Amino acid sequence: NERRHGNSLLNLKFNIVFSSELTQAEKLKRDCSWAEIQEHYLGEYEEKTGRAHRPLSPKQNVRKNLDFEPLSTTALILEDRPANLPAKPAEEAQKHRQQYEEMVVQAKKRELKEAQKRKKQLEERCKLEDSIGNAVLTWNNEILPNWETMCCSRKVRELWWQGIPPSVRGKVWSLAIGNELNITHELYDICLARAKEKWRSRSTVGAEVECEDAGFSTADREASLELIKLDISRTFPNLCIFQQGGPYHDTLHSILGAYTCYRPDVGYVQGMSFIAAVLILNLDTADAFIAFSNLLNKPCQMAFFRVDHGLMLTYFAAFEVFFEENLPKLFAHFKKNNLTPDIYLIDWIFTLYSKSLPLDLACRVWDVFCRDGEEFLFRTALGILKLFEDILTKMDFIHIAQFLTKLPEDLPSEELFSSIAAIQMQSRNKKWAQILAALQKDNREMEKGSPSLKH
Repeated sequence: NERRHGNSLLNLKFNIVFSSELTQAEKLKRDCSWAEIQEHYLGEYEEKTGRAHRPLSPKQNVRKNLDFEPLSTTALILEDRPANLPAKPAEEAQKHRQQYEEMVVQAKKRELKEAQKRKKQLEERCKLEDSIGNAVLTWNNEILPNWETMCCSRKVRELWWQGIPPSVRGKVWSLAIGNELNITHELYDICLARAKEKWRSRSTVGAEVECEDAGFSTADREASLELIKLDISRTFPNLCIFQQGGPYHDTLHSILGAYTCYRPDVGYVQGMSFIAAVLILNLDTADAFIAFSNLLNKPCQMAFFRVDHGLMLTYFAAFEVFFEENLPKLFAHFKKNNLTPDIYLIDWIFTLYSKSLPLDLACRVWDVFCRDGEEFLFRTALGILKLFEDILTKMDFIHIAQFLTKLPEDLPSEELFSSIAAIQMQSRNKKWAQILAALQKDNREMEKGSPSLKH
């Protein structure tokens, strides 16, 4: 064991062994190869200890009672050299002690800093849990039983901005979205039954024949089972709950299929699967279908899902009014690089940010969207641009488009909402709805051939 120990020491500490001023060592280092040096010291070591150079048995190979057994690589500098080697010079030993003490001090500082960080995280988590618990009681006991009278109060709006607790989120969304279409659970069952019948007929009859015989529209033909299935597999793939075999695969498939039968004029459009999936995570199936249908019936969503180019351009124009008002420097940079809103806004609006933002953050955006309506979708877009303004102003067209298409996954919730809160949705004393209405009026006049304004 001692011979093996000496061999390991020479391999690990060659530079230290030859760091002192030793005439014999310097001569060996200058005139001999490493193998010869190693053999010289092993031979000297075995001669002094009376140990012959022989292979060790497995039992002998077990380390026991070694004088030199550093606990870590940093502790090596404190170890004295073996007895057969000259001791470290006093200056070198003192230097090593100082280095080790500095390492220990730095390690203690890191441990203290990490402990403080963990303590802070735990306190914040406990504080958040207490806040959520209190909010749940407030929503369940005060707000929801008196929804009609309290939903527009200042207290409720402030609670709304802070985020709706997950346990009551579905109820609040349903009430806020409303049911202007008067859809019932029975109507959902009828639409689902029609969708299932349609899928069965498609599996037995050719798609073209079936569509021609039934008189389905172009939009309805687009809403084929294959397209819906393909999009379901792409919906929140990291969660693995909407894909084939997942617990919500059939539910998502049913809601999307039922909607294509309920609104064959709209059919299925890519992006709908993300909206339906978020609703499924917060509501029962039939209630999710009711909220889904009413949500898509809102003017902004209907304009985008029906691909009304004129109305979509009007929304983009309104967005640019507030973009220039809030972020003039970034707006000029986008104009210089010919980066138009449709490049990044379409995906955000089609999926209501559920594809672009972390799911918990997207749900918080949905909370305020249900409170403020379509205006908040564009305010959120401006908040994102404001949050990353310094980064975006240094990018060219390609890098801006890539960045906004795939936002950072660790996007901080509080920082984003602080950025959104700093956005002013008022331009020249006109609010979003007024600007949009004026642009729509101008657009109609332009179509008639007597435009009053281009923007």
